[in-house]
Amino acid sequence: MKSLFEQLGGTYTRQGDYCLPDVCLPPEEERPIGVYGQRRRAYLKEHHRVLYYNLLTAGTLDGHLADIEEQAQELFLRLVKQYADTEGVTEEVKANDPQAWVRKMNGIRHRANEVVMQEIVYG
Repeated sequence: MKSLFEQLGGTYTRQGDYCLPDVCLPPEEERPIGVYGQRRRAYLKEHHRVLYYNLLTAGTLDGHLADIEEQAQELFLRLVKQYADTEGVTEEVKANDPQAWVRKMNGIRHRANEVVMQEIVYG
């Protein structure tokens, strides 16, 4: 009599006196996971373990992290452009006073990063 696992197409491998089921995660597509995706992974692993392990065992964790990375990058770039336009940080400022431009852009990038982290990575 076959077990339900065998009836569904599962196989076993003998390890000494035991038969262990041949279980592996489904393959995932290769997509880049950048800083925001890595931060999301660490956040899920520490604060939302059930969701983390559900995604991991379903084979969808890397896809989820890559999606988060894409969304975060898009929001970051959009916010930087929006903040720079609103605050008048232009190429003219860059040409006339490069140090002031760098200071302003660093502040803008920092604020945009904070928003991305709160809205997407920790959201």
